[in-house]
Formats: sequence, structure tokens, C-alpha cells
Amino acid sequence: MLLLSYPRQMATPSALIAGASIAGPALAFWLARYGWRTTVVERAPDLRTGGQNVDLRGAGPEVIRRMGLAEQVRRAHTGELGLEFVGAHGQVLARFPVEDTSGMSLTAEAEILRGDLAELLVSATRDSTEYRFGDRITKVLEEDRAALVTFEHAPPERFDLVVAADGIGSGTRRLVFGDEPAVRSLGVEATWATIPRTASDTNWWRWFNAPGGTISLRPDRYGTVRALVTRTLSRYERRHPADQRSPEQQRGLLRRTFASAGWEADRVLRALEDVEDLYFEVMGQVRADRWSSGSVVLLGDAAYCPSPVSGMGTTLALVGAYVLAGEVASHAARGEGLGGYEQIMRPWANRVQKLPPGVPRIANPISRPGVAILRAAIRAAGTPIARGIAARLGSGGSSPDGFVLPDYTRRERS
Repeated sequence: MLLLSYPRQMATPSALIAGASIAGPALAFWLARYGWRTTVVERAPDLRTGGQNVDLRGAGPEVIRRMGLAEQVRRAHTGELGLEFVGAHGQVLARFPVEDTSGMSLTAEAEILRGDLAELLVSATRDSTEYRFGDRITKVLEEDRAALVTFEHAPPERFDLVVAADGIGSGTRRLVFGDEPAVRSLGVEATWATIPRTASDTNWWRWFNAPGGTISLRPDRYGTVRALVTRTLSRYERRHPADQRSPEQQRGLLRRTFASAGWEADRVLRALEDVEDLYFEVMGQVRADRWSSGSVVLLGDAAYCPSPVSGMGTTLALVGAYVLAGEVASHAARGEGLGGYEQIMRPWANRVQKLPPGVPRIANPISRPGVAILRAAIRAAGTPIARGIAARLGSGGSSPDGFVLPDYTRRERS
């Protein structure tokens, strides 16, 4: 196929972005600000608006502010008040409100559903970005300092930059980088679902530990509840990962693990029977040795997924998109821009990925004595003395959130 273009110094730079979740549309937003032509390809037939709560922490809210979306994000807040740990009879073991200074509250000041944030980002880029749903990249061929991309349905096209922002199991990453990097399992499997709200539900994130895993319920702003069920993998399962199970097989596995476990476990298990889009996966991290190859670069979970337990995945995706766009727009040579992106982001991503020892398995004991010990520790952590000590220690220490955003405002197209 013959592809004609204007001389490269006169042509508008073009970027193809795989993935229409968070990182992809955020990158499209910033590249369009710098005068790029942007295309987002998404294999799903429509924008996927489901999903659980995502947190915006540290530099994340500042990126949203610079995008002019802070008010929209604030209005889309889930209303979550904080985190409650509950016992088998529903008693509150410890409560950590969102404004708690001990660092024990896992609720961020900016809590929004993944689907709501994706819709905001796509809406903000509809006029500047071409979205192609129901298609995917099948081949990337490096050609004359650009990439010739073949699609499953659309005809081949040439782009100056191809960005893999299609998640932890990125198919685009696999096309270019092969099987590297391997996704590092954290030994815990998670099942997500949206279930009906009942009179017992509140605007607190309620967390219940049982032998073998956890069940947590979080409020949303649509009159339903977002359920997360985690299951600790056995040593055998970690060494011999099972083939993909069907939703019905997954429901049966959860019934065997949590039936009659206490609190609202049976109610959640019953609700899962009616969930059509049951989603489950092993929690993991991606630690790519290299983030770019030629005209292709990795972004967000495809490059440095920190796992949901870090609470930083969305922030990394937003900040990474901001930095990647700013760096490639600031350097005439593509390689320098991609190198600058990695130089700025990698140290911070590495810090974020360093989870505390034993996390997340320490929060998912498999025995009744283990659950009892964990509950005692939670009660102790919730006391005023323990929270005061944690607040004082946290105020003087460093945090992986401590990231200073570069300023690229002079690069924006007027």
C-alpha cells in the first residue's frame, strides 16, 4: 500500500493510542493541546463505563486541575465518607474518615468511578481526537522514523508515535515487546461487581475479613453498590495458574470460600448470581525494563501497573500521560522526548510499586487465627493513641505521592 505524506517538517505530528480508558484519553487531551493529530483505538465496541472506585492522589488532582476538569470530577464524587473495618456481626472494628491524618484511611479526597472519569476524559477530547471503537492493532512495523500500523478492520496507516495504553495485559505491548515484561502476581485474586443497594448499606467503604480473603462494599452515586471480593491464592495456585475460568466457575469458587463467613457475605454471593459482567483477575504489577522501542511507547498500567492495592494506578496514568505529552512536544527528536518521559517517571513509578512487606497477602489471612490477629491489629490501629502516633510519623516522612509536576505550559498551542 502506497502512503503519501507532506514533508515531515511540514506535517502535523500524529499519534495512535491503544486504549480508551484513563491513560489513553488523557494523553490525547495533552497531545491535542500541543497541536498533534490524535487517534484512539479501542477493541471494545463502546466506551466501557463500568468499574470500581479509582483514587486521585498526590499529583493526580493537580493534573485534573490543569486540564480544567476539577469541578466536573468534584461533582462526580462517589460520596464515600471513609473506611470502616467490620466484624462478622457487622460491628465496627475501626473507622477512618477521609480526613483522617493517620494515613489509615484508604479513601482519597477525590473518589470517582472509573467509568465516570473515562467519560469525562473522552468528552473533553471528542472534538480533537478520533475514536475508533471495535478495532485493534494487529501489527506495528517501524518504517522511516514512523510506524506503519495494521488494524483488524481499518486499513493500514502511518503514525509518528504509537502508544500502548491498553492496560496490564496490553496486547499492543505484546506485539512489540513480546512476552516481556511478565506480569508479577501478588498472590491475590479480585472479583469486581456492581450489586443492588440495600437498607444496610451506608456511604462508608465497609471492609470485612474472612478466612481466605475479604469482602468490601463501596457506595456509588447511582443507587447501587460496588463490591470487591478478594481471594488469597494457595501456594499451588501461585505455582500453577489455572486457565481462565467461566463466570459460573468463579461464582462457585467464591461460594466455597465465603459461604456462611459472616457479615453480609451470603447477601453478596447471592447478588453475584445475577451479575452478567462479572470481572475477575489476579492482582499484579508490571515492571517493564524498557518503556519504548522505536516509535512505540508504553503508558499507564501497560508500563508500570502498581496494582489496585497501591491506590495509585489512576494517578500514575494521568501523570504519565501529562509528562509523556509534554516531553515529546518539548523535543524535536522523538527519542529524546521518550527518554525524558522515562527519566522523569521511572523513579517515581518504582517508589509507588514498593508495597509494604506482605501486602496484599497480609490483609488476606487464610486461617481463622490469622483473621483474629488481623482484627485485633485493626482495633489497635483505630485507637486515638495509635492514630496520633501514625499521624506524627507520617507528617515527617516521605511519600510516593511526593512528585513535582513539570511545567509545560509554554509548549501549548495558542
